[in-house]
Amino acid sequence: MPPSMYSKDEKVLCFHQELLYDAKILEVRLKDPSDKKSPHEYLVHYKGWKNTWDDWVLEDRLRKASDENRELASNLRRDVEQSARKQAKPTAKKRAMSDRSSVRDSEERGASVPGRGGKRARGENDIEKEENFSTRPSIRIVMPDNLKSLIVDDWERVTKNGSVVALPAPKPVRQIFQDWRDEEEPKRRENRIDVDVLDEVISGMLEYFDVMLDKVLLYRYERAQYRVFRSKFQDTKNFGPVDVYGGEHLIRLFSLLPELLAQTNMDVSNTQRMREELSKLSLWLSRKSEKYFRTEYIPAEQSYDEADDSSS
Repeated sequence: MPPSMYSKDEKVLCFHQELLYDAKILEVRLKDPSDKKSPHEYLVHYKGWKNTWDDWVLEDRLRKASDENRELASNLRRDVEQSARKQAKPTAKKRAMSDRSSVRDSEERGASVPGRGGKRARGENDIEKEENFSTRPSIRIVMPDNLKSLIVDDWERVTKNGSVVALPAPKPVRQIFQDWRDEEEPKRRENRIDVDVLDEVISGMLEYFDVMLDKVLLYRYERAQYRVFRSKFQDTKNFGPVDVYGGEHLIRLFSLLPELLAQTNMDVSNTQRMREELSKLSLWLSRKSEKYFRTEYIPAEQSYDEADDSSS
């Protein structure tokens, strides 16, 4: 019988949709009593909720009631609330505009009868695409305020001042992920699945960063610098953008992930776990920002000389 990570009467945090709630484990059992290798499932009671909401959940919905996970829960809730407020404003505006335009729209539709079939078909197709997109799971990542400020400052320095981060970064992306793993892995040794998830997320993000850097992460002033470094290291095995670029470009990727991953076919479970892992990394980076984010920027033209020096 596999060991259980949680016990009866233990206070935990439990995912319900995309948020973490305080909960208590009422019962523990094997999902399939006839199979000793079957995973455990847990009957949880959400704090402050009626008993009718008590639910049997698998281990992947539960988290230890640690300070780190409570911080994650708080940030997830804050981000969801902020997102809801932002969405409410344009929705109200659209409703106010709809009545004004309804008569005009009907007149235009009536006046264009010969082409109405084609327009209608395109409209239905667009609506279907929009509905399919809106039903995809969210990958909203917690971004602490100091990281948001770093993104804005970075944007101003590059786009307004024509400066770039000197490369290679003293703490490149690969090193950041390795340092995070070194701290996280000991906390997860009791559960091999948690370690495997950690390694899978890290491996996937390293590959994703390399692919997306030139496509969406670089500003105009940085592209010449990127081409110089790419030409210098293109024949070097096991060496890529994750070994050259650092924290500034990594958090740019975090800020774009909701839009990028919404276009993938990730299921709800994987989306939830990805969001949680990257939110933990974001909070960890926030606490260690002085170590992983450099404040010196150099003129874009100077970066070409530095690239030449690094290759010699």
